[in-house]
Amino acid sequence: MEPVLLLSISLFIIMSWLTVNIVFGSRRLGSLGDITPTAATDGPLVSIIVPACNEAETIAPALATLLAQEYARLEIIVVNDRSTDGTGEILREMQRCHPGLIILDIRELPSGWLGKHHALHCGASLAKGEILLFTDADIHMTPDAVARAVHRLEQAGLDHLCLLFKNKAKGWLLNSFILDAAGGLFLLFKPWLASNPKSRRFMGVGAFNMVRRQVYEQVGGHAAIKSHPIDDLMLGKIIKEAGLRQECLSGYDFVTVEWYRSTGAMIDGLMKNIFALANFNTTLALAGALGVTLLTILPPWGVLLCHGPSRLLFALTVALRLAFFSQAARHGGLSPWLAPAALITPYITVYTILKAIFTTLKNKGITWRGSRYSLEELHRKNRSLL
Repeated sequence: MEPVLLLSISLFIIMSWLTVNIVFGSRRLGSLGDITPTAATDGPLVSIIVPACNEAETIAPALATLLAQEYARLEIIVVNDRSTDGTGEILREMQRCHPGLIILDIRELPSGWLGKHHALHCGASLAKGEILLFTDADIHMTPDAVARAVHRLEQAGLDHLCLLFKNKAKGWLLNSFILDAAGGLFLLFKPWLASNPKSRRFMGVGAFNMVRRQVYEQVGGHAAIKSHPIDDLMLGKIIKEAGLRQECLSGYDFVTVEWYRSTGAMIDGLMKNIFALANFNTTLALAGALGVTLLTILPPWGVLLCHGPSRLLFALTVALRLAFFSQAARHGGLSPWLAPAALITPYITVYTILKAIFTTLKNKGITWRGSRYSLEELHRKNRSLL
């Protein structure tokens, strides 16, 4: 058998298996919409903790959705983390209208901490709730989101509940890039397995990470992951590894965010995380880039340059990807006409991975929100988490 034909057969089989895996896996993912809001007025106190660093453009409308929550027993803590824009002034103005709003100002970042992790840690230390909800300063929630989540947490006896959110970004290419990245994360983490105690799969979502205070303290909270760039996933990881009950649900109709403003902003934003997903292992990250290239970049070129059965198999691989991309877009409330962008986004993905590797190795570390973290320090302090 010719090598090209063997390659085309292999890629088609792998793409088919991945597509079936993610389609059937996604169907096993529960939805917050299937949970009724709790009607109890004496339920556990929930503390919502919001870190805010230079969030003047997003904090007011996002915080308004938290203040409008229908859950009876709620406290909201916003941690103003060294902001240099108008975030502080906006928060004080909102506090005048909502005296119950708690604002914590942080002026300095202790050594060894990433900023967001420290802000969340400080917010949790101040919180009085039996349940902690960690979210971001640009997240919008429907009024019943917390009430539904608390009901599920109590009903199922969960220790940790996270929700997948709906992206509200604008732009054809940006939405396609986000959709492609989300598909990759689904395949990598398989969130529908987070609730299976026999599976090592775990999940955590920065937009909505709800955890019982006792559990948070038991696993060491954000102090245990204070120097790992991916705080939400790592919190889910240490909770799952402690043998505690975890679940990830679809919250598409209840939690939304304009994730990035542009494709360039998303590439820059991924500079901190994408190499960290490979535990700063260059070989593993390059293998990921090669896998993306073989599965999504090579087949369209195979259609153009090959003939006979090889061309047909490459074409089927491309068609399968486009069909899946179209359905995923429709499921996410986006236009199925995003599908053609699936031929472009893999180039952006590979570029982002390679840029993250090169930049991190060149700078011997990462820079985030004005602070630098050496690669040696990241390896040493996160060895137990890898």
